[in-house]
Amino acid sequence: MTALRYVYAVCRPLSAPLQVQLTGVAGVPARQLEHHGLIAVLSQVAEEDFAEEPLKEHLEDLEWLTVTARAHQNVIDALTGVTTALPLRLGTVFRDDSGVRVMIEEREEDFRQALERLEGRVEWGVKVYVEEETKDETGEAADEEARADVRPAERAASGRDYLRRRRMQTMAHEEKWQEAEEFARRLHERLSAQAEDSRLHAPQNPALSGASGRNVLNASYLVPRSHSEEFVEWVDRTEDDTPGIRVELTGPWAAYSFTGLSEGAP
Repeated sequence: MTALRYVYAVCRPLSAPLQVQLTGVAGVPARQLEHHGLIAVLSQVAEEDFAEEPLKEHLEDLEWLTVTARAHQNVIDALTGVTTALPLRLGTVFRDDSGVRVMIEEREEDFRQALERLEGRVEWGVKVYVEEETKDETGEAADEEARADVRPAERAASGRDYLRRRRMQTMAHEEKWQEAEEFARRLHERLSAQAEDSRLHAPQNPALSGASGRNVLNASYLVPRSHSEEFVEWVDRTEDDTPGIRVELTGPWAAYSFTGLSEGAP
């Protein structure tokens, strides 16, 4: 069985060897390959799973993809704790060590510039969600407590009253989204002022992310590792008592959003 080289990241030489127990994709230990003063962190993987055609098929398998992505991230997280790493895209595979060396030579200048720019910095992610109102079978907001207080005569209101009530609910709904988007805008401005750089990403699809509520802010912030505690405190202070709005902080991550490399995309 031919073994391919699965590359997780590129970094500068480490001051200590990788953890012996650090395993990556397919449960294989990660190792270092040094070339031109740069390190590629990689594992050997089976060609029958990671050659071009089988890899395409695997990427359509959600269970396989989840396990592989978790193993990939496990190595990136371990590197982020000890150095500045440039993560490569999930499924970056080469035929052999020689192919990895050629990749380093071709992109050496880009790697060095990115490492210099990102040295000692990490990425924090901040998302803002607005909780969705539950709806009854008529499409109206299902506020049971309020509806229980309505007198029978009022429940038998005319069609005109029904439409008026629906218009009021729609206006309240739109006002809620406007307030949430304004909150997200102000939060992004404040956090951007505390970070060295920031990126706005497209809102996440709840069907894919599994998160509840509507995503109105999905942003990444580049922060010096030494200032991370202050940044987290800034985020904590923004979580006020605004009903229906949830702020989610993740990180610290390797600087996926700021490498400037196409392979840096998560």
